[in-house]
Amino acid sequence: MSDILVVGSLAYDTISTPEGRVDRALGGSANHFSLAAAQYADLRIVGVVGNDYQDADLEKLRSRGVDTEGLQVREGKTFHWEGKYEGAMNEAETLATELNVFQDFNPKLPESYKNTPYVFLANIDPVLQIQVLDQVVTPKFVGCDTMNFWIETKKDDLLKVLKRVDVLMINEGEANMLTGQTNAIASSEEIMKMGPKAVVVKRGEYGFVLRSQEGYFILPAFPIAHVVDPTGAGDSFAGAFFGYMAKENKGFDLKTIKEACLHGCLMASFQVQGFGLTRLDALKPEEFETRKQEYLKIIARD
Repeated sequence: MSDILVVGSLAYDTISTPEGRVDRALGGSANHFSLAAAQYADLRIVGVVGNDYQDADLEKLRSRGVDTEGLQVREGKTFHWEGKYEGAMNEAETLATELNVFQDFNPKLPESYKNTPYVFLANIDPVLQIQVLDQVVTPKFVGCDTMNFWIETKKDDLLKVLKRVDVLMINEGEANMLTGQTNAIASSEEIMKMGPKAVVVKRGEYGFVLRSQEGYFILPAFPIAHVVDPTGAGDSFAGAFFGYMAKENKGFDLKTIKEACLHGCLMASFQVQGFGLTRLDALKPEEFETRKQEYLKIIARD
């Protein structure tokens, strides 16, 4: 097993869905990633929070063995996002974004982090992603995420990032925006030309498409009849994906990547069953294993 470095946001979210509303629920890409990944491997986190960030919320990470030396605490308020889901809840409507201390985030890696073999660059400014890549030393496996805002405003910087990562994890709408294509298959083909050795296109309730140099691997999502809150599902997918990769510690191995996608798909299925991080926070290993066996029966040919 090897360690993982994640660089991303820690936040408080206000979320409305047909299932209700929560105010200042614990969120952010690095938090969702970390609670998923920490079930597999040791984790190091780099991010920034304000002095309003609760000790109990930090303890959720530390109690799982997450190293928080790289977490900056600044005077001011923590990043806050407010969003609303309606209907099928396939996409959030952003109602408010308050960057607060995250606006001036400058990721500085402690010396002890610079040799971390597995590196995940969560959804942050691609300029900051490049800064992190310039600080890490010969990582074994690197992945990143992005979003429509960076595709629209900093595409040139994003393309520089893609030349330096092994895998891009991106949702279908953003993949289509990045490439100008209209479906996950065409988009993944174009993204492969941009530099990554593999791309995982996350398709929500429809699962994922993995495109690598060897071809495709496609699976449906685990069927969830009662979705409470989709926020963070993609980050939870990425966390389990990287957690499994670090646990196996084989670097870019296609068989391992396929299994990592399966674990990501399952972790996301738990994430959507509660607001914020509540479901992942309560997840037990035996629950995951039971669902995995159910999933294997669903996708079996006989």
